[in-house]
Amino acid sequence: MATQHNTLFVTFASQKGGVGKSTFTSLVASAMHYRLGYNVAVFDCDFPQYSLAQMRERDMNTVMENEAFKKMAHRQFLTLNKKAYPILQQKAENALEAAQEFIASSEVPIDLLFFDLPGTVNSAGIIKALAGMHYVFTPIIADRVVMESTLVFTQLTTDVLMKQQSVSIKEVYLFWNQVDGRERNPLYESYGEFIRSLGLNLMESAIANSVRFRKESEPDAKAVFRSTLLPADERLMEGCNLDAFINEFLQMLKL
Repeated sequence: MATQHNTLFVTFASQKGGVGKSTFTSLVASAMHYRLGYNVAVFDCDFPQYSLAQMRERDMNTVMENEAFKKMAHRQFLTLNKKAYPILQQKAENALEAAQEFIASSEVPIDLLFFDLPGTVNSAGIIKALAGMHYVFTPIIADRVVMESTLVFTQLTTDVLMKQQSVSIKEVYLFWNQVDGRERNPLYESYGEFIRSLGLNLMESAIANSVRFRKESEPDAKAVFRSTLLPADERLMEGCNLDAFINEFLQMLKL
């Protein structure tokens, strides 16, 4: 496991909105912190909506209203003996400095620090913040417009940003999201070959399309999926291949 002195900075980043950056940040952060034993923190830099900070507020209300979730949260706290991971609001241009201050003052060593960055490279400070990441994971869907935008963003990161001496990025990984099981596999194979021909990294694990990614826990629900306070139900993770993705994610980070 990482120590306080080599905290990994990770982001799910893309130039395209609506491809699941904040959703993956919350799902992976929760799995890492609550189930896999790592100490995690999240910097929500998506000004001005700060969607993850708002999600935490909704999650707190849902847990208080749902008896099953309340028992899960109580049992989790007693078992793990650690608090929910912090979600801190910060503008992108100040995120790296704020992160270092947070790591230095944290009572526990932080293994992974996730950054939820704005969805456009034009946003103030995003290039600076992106340059300070160690690993960048970019969701991609089999749509020509999204593909073109994503590949431009990824090539900018790998061919321009990573060649500068002051940049911390070790690797950038693309991964398939919202894969429709009814679509022909050759479509993904041909896209995959093209992506690799550009010298880009494409993960093996593909995330299946599912409404559960777009739904937060509800007051009468019995199982958790998308939450910043509880890890996703393992059966739900398996059903959309999120479990395989997280295993591969750990391998990419060498954790």
